[in-house]
Amino acid sequence: MKKIIGLFLLASGSLFAQDQVMSPEKLWELGRVSLDAVSPDGKSYVYGVSRYDVAANKGNRNLYLMDIKSGKTTQLTSLEGSEYGAHFINDRIAFNHGGQLHSVKMDGSDLRPLTAVEGGIAGGKAYTMKDGSLRILFSKSFKTATTPAEMYPDLPKAEFRVMDDLMYRHWDSWDDYESMQLCFTDYKGEPASGYKNLMEGTSFDCPVPPFGGSESYTLSPDGKKVVFESKRLSGKEFAEQTNSDIYMIDLESGQETNLSEGMMGYDKNPQFSPNGKKIAWLSMATNGYESDVNDLIIMDLKSGKKSHVLKEMGAYDQYTFNSFAWEEDDEFVVGIPTMGSNQIFELEIERKGYELEKISSGDHNYNHFEIAKGGYVVERQDMNHATEIYFVKEGKEAQKLTSVNDAIYDNLGMSKIEKRMVKTSDGKEMLTWVIYPPDFDPNKKYPTLLYCQGGPQSQVSQFYSFRWNFQLMAAQGYIVVAPNRRGLPGFGREWNEKISKDWGGQSMRDYLAAIDDVSKEPFADENNLGCIGASYGGYSVYMLAGIHEGRFKSFISHCGLFDLESWYLSTEEMFFANYDLGGPFWDKANAETYTKFDPKDYVQNWDTPMLVIHGGKDFRVPENQGMEAFQAAKLRGVPARFLYFPNEGHWILSPQNGLVWHDQFFKWLDTYLK
Repeated sequence: MKKIIGLFLLASGSLFAQDQVMSPEKLWELGRVSLDAVSPDGKSYVYGVSRYDVAANKGNRNLYLMDIKSGKTTQLTSLEGSEYGAHFINDRIAFNHGGQLHSVKMDGSDLRPLTAVEGGIAGGKAYTMKDGSLRILFSKSFKTATTPAEMYPDLPKAEFRVMDDLMYRHWDSWDDYESMQLCFTDYKGEPASGYKNLMEGTSFDCPVPPFGGSESYTLSPDGKKVVFESKRLSGKEFAEQTNSDIYMIDLESGQETNLSEGMMGYDKNPQFSPNGKKIAWLSMATNGYESDVNDLIIMDLKSGKKSHVLKEMGAYDQYTFNSFAWEEDDEFVVGIPTMGSNQIFELEIERKGYELEKISSGDHNYNHFEIAKGGYVVERQDMNHATEIYFVKEGKEAQKLTSVNDAIYDNLGMSKIEKRMVKTSDGKEMLTWVIYPPDFDPNKKYPTLLYCQGGPQSQVSQFYSFRWNFQLMAAQGYIVVAPNRRGLPGFGREWNEKISKDWGGQSMRDYLAAIDDVSKEPFADENNLGCIGASYGGYSVYMLAGIHEGRFKSFISHCGLFDLESWYLSTEEMFFANYDLGGPFWDKANAETYTKFDPKDYVQNWDTPMLVIHGGKDFRVPENQGMEAFQAAKLRGVPARFLYFPNEGHWILSPQNGLVWHDQFFKWLDTYLK
């Protein structure tokens, strides 16, 4: 088996030097490509490339403009710091840089600030009005609570927090006593410093934390109405519910209307139709269920009538929407997870109903898309390739537009990716990806890894991760088995929902069915099987460690849930715990979850080496979960290591920490899988 070279030298830049296969250093050399917007005439698009400086331990994103037909590319920015949220305005391109909105000409010249808002802004979108002026929407942070320093001004060196309600911390951040609120202003030739806060007097947020962005708000084509998403709950209610709503404000009268009143789940990503007569958004029906079916709601603003697309199509049990965009007043483009990949479809509204037609195909993820002239500009990735941008047209082979990483990939051996259907313990067919080493020889035996997916409702698609990178694992001489076990989207609503309140049940049997199926092959070394995963995947590792009956020789769990009772009382988004576990452990109705499906109750069976990884700023799965698992293993006499990153959250984001992560990951596997 190929082995990663040991320690690396940051100063000299010598990192795991290895030719012809993917390595951790090469992952950080890759440019991370992402699509921003297509021009109004549909002939060009703007995109960003993020590159990382390992020695400086940071990254930088620059913007580029490409003509779709000719392929001519112009670098728009080379500033210190990143640019994001690029979009077209008149004959210029606007973007956020350094907390203010700026614009440049199409050739990258004549950089101008559009805003000069005190304290800076987040996001920002500029819209061209009929008179040529710009109306700008953006989010800005406002103080909405008393800070510790204000409570005791005579004790400036005191360090404390006072909590009277829940949501005092979220994902990786403590409550900062502020809210992010939606504002608008007008640009008329000079940087705009004044603005109107559309949420003044409240303590609510737009976008909805922690992951919302500028897709959470929009301006009507006539510039008179703003529609935005907000979750108008706080404290315990915010923690227990997902109920966000779509609000519309008339900018002249100030009148506000809740467009999604009575719709109790997540409502997000509002978009006006091109003629401004309708509004559409994505909606989940169930309050508290963050992985519910995403339906597309279309509302006629004059009549108030709402259409629920999937329900009216009779496809509510079959599909869920990841994303959408208006193409015409009665046509959409939609993103749908399906059978182990993300694909794009055209959706037409007809007199007799809806017609859904698949546009993309193949074992690729087609992610963010924009409508262009004669087709679509789309981000595409697969397990062997990081994101590049493609042009997709119905009935035609996808055309590659960017080649940011070709120079690296052209010199690498690619992994064979196999789509394998595995029979589960209850007789179902389960799509399982098998990833082989680049130099795979069927006459040899290879150590084999079972990959356990997080989420838990997150499809094992053709994703390209910069941490859980299957191409990298295979390049080190491992076969990777990645099953789409119970509880994942893309295989119908029933399959997706089977995980809730059954965390340690059928999904564990699905995992074992997948690894048992592949390990029967002569090239899989059944005496050297490993099990790896993060989040719910980390929970799965802990759970399987107690029930695997000797199958595995090594485990690696990152940010996994170990003790469900202590996790319930230390996590933050209670709606997730309440829906997926059934509720609190003191409710006897949930007894099975906290006994039969709690990894800590199987520690007496642990006998296999385990690497535990955790971040100190992971508030979704707090650090005590990793510490408890590590301590349990050591007290049991099981070989174990605890890899701790005090300043990382649920994910490892900094370049140098990422390299340490991979070094420890592969050293552990190399030690126990021989």
